[in-house]
Amino acid sequence: QVQLVESGGGLVQAGGSLRLSCAASGRTSGNYALGWSRQAPGKEREFVAAISRSGGNAYYADSVKGRFTISRDNTKSTLYLQMNSLKPEDTAVYYCGISYRSDFVGRRVELATFGSWGQGTQVTVSS
Repeated sequence: QVQLVESGGGLVQAGGSLRLSCAASGRTSGNYALGWSRQAPGKEREFVAAISRSGGNAYYADSVKGRFTISRDNTKSTLYLQMNSLKPEDTAVYYCGISYRSDFVGRRVELATFGSWGQGTQVTVSS
């Protein structure tokens, strides 16, 4: 069983930056792809970014491409999401998750392939 704990959320003005972290423990997270999703009030949860087991491949939703960067440090069992040029529409609870897959090459990243999610961290972007 894996446990995921997110941190780093907060309140920031539009155009600002935040760095989210996700500490993983339990099942060896280094063997699996990791990712971020988010859920805004009244909306469905959506995919944000994912990264392969090795960290060599990264995948992004079109809405965050060029602004967000996902990375991982397998020696620390930690996942990161650097968020720059934040917009009010980025306001949501952000969740980190661990996938059943090691990579998504040639596939669409589906949230259904993630077996465990953390409790989430709130990100609020003011205009």
